[in-house]
Amino acid sequence: MKALIFDEPNKPVVTQVQMPSITANEVMIRSRRVGICHSDYELLAGKYIIPISYPVTPGHEWVGEVVEIGKNVTGFSQGDRVVGECVIKTPERIHHFGFSMDGADREYFAARPEWLHKLPDAVDDAKGALIEPFTCGYYAVLRSGGTNASETVVVSGGGTIGLVSAAAAIGMGARVIVVDPVPLRRDIARRLGADATVDPSAVNAVEAVHELTGGGADLVIEAAGHASSLANVFDYTRPEGRVSMVGINIGQKFPVELGRIQIKDLTVRGCIGSPGVWPSAIRFLERTGIDLSPIQTHTFGLDDALTALELGLNPQEAVKITLQLH
Repeated sequence: MKALIFDEPNKPVVTQVQMPSITANEVMIRSRRVGICHSDYELLAGKYIIPISYPVTPGHEWVGEVVEIGKNVTGFSQGDRVVGECVIKTPERIHHFGFSMDGADREYFAARPEWLHKLPDAVDDAKGALIEPFTCGYYAVLRSGGTNASETVVVSGGGTIGLVSAAAAIGMGARVIVVDPVPLRRDIARRLGADATVDPSAVNAVEAVHELTGGGADLVIEAAGHASSLANVFDYTRPEGRVSMVGINIGQKFPVELGRIQIKDLTVRGCIGSPGVWPSAIRFLERTGIDLSPIQTHTFGLDDALTALELGLNPQEAVKITLQLH
């Protein structure tokens, strides 16, 4: 079968590999769609947040189909469409699927049923490939108490995580404003249902947010991890507002006026991943009918994975790139 492999740092290849087999406690998955994530580029560069070794097959944002079932497995049938969580607890250690263990950028792979969640018919493959990032955005909103139609939410950063965070807040009924300098991302935010967007390269973003909100947001989702975004999030909020820090910025330092937290009596929460929310996030997408498809800007076959990886480095042209394997 074919697979995308990071043979060593900065050396991706599409090649033939041996078909896997399953144990009595596993199921065989046929990969259907797999998203390319920013963290895949960190893995490719050899800079991921946990120890990794090469070669490794990436791919942790995936939807697949059950094609074979181990004799001890219950609750799944051939033909079930499934998605899988990324943080995998094994007897030896906690693995990150697609990082410290091979991921879904291959035509078939074995999986434990404990990792898996069935997709309802209302959630198609395109949405299914976005379940993993959506759970992160959904969790980022829930982590700070959720939201509702009485509130205004500002999302700072319009990459994939910022956009799915915006989609989650929109689905909860909030008025949503997305701040990002890239025209493509602002356009997608509006297509998702954002009420307004702000270009911080063209206007004073803090002043624009305060004008749009009448004094500041109830909840700010920091989804960029960039110094310019992080410096403004405390100013985007109203007094007694909330800030959810989901953008990743590790190892960098920059000046910020932390006194804003006390002066405005803010609640600031950090979050990473999406522990414990996958079933509710899938139900949320099913029942709200939120259309995440604008986030998926490009689709490639596995043979063109290297071209897809190259395009993904250009934020002006691409947001979420998906590989379609079957």
